[in-house]
Amino acid sequence: MAKGGFRGPMGGGMNMNMIKQAQKMQQDMLKMQEELEVKQYEAAAGGGVVKAVVNGKHEVVSLTIDPEAVDPEDIEMLQDMVVAAVNEAMRKAEAEASQNMSRLTGGLNLGGLF
Repeated sequence: MAKGGFRGPMGGGMNMNMIKQAQKMQQDMLKMQEELEVKQYEAAAGGGVVKAVVNGKHEVVSLTIDPEAVDPEDIEMLQDMVVAAVNEAMRKAEAEASQNMSRLTGGLNLGGLF
């Protein structure tokens, strides 16, 4: 058998160092995912009269509406502010997850695996 470890069908040699690095990256990803799931992200709309908080699992944790924002004559505006606040909080959560994943993988494109 040739030295240099297992030679797979791709012709590249796989050594124990590469395997250990892959295992460490997997452990780091799992840890990062657990940390992100418990983090909370807040966003506001309408000058702060509507506030939404989501967690890293993309679940709405809380929604706060200032009573002054409640106008029975204009429910549509309130609905739009709620949607805007929730969507912005979700974007913040997704942006941090993407940024952390990029930092963890060193910018390596993993082809949508995560």
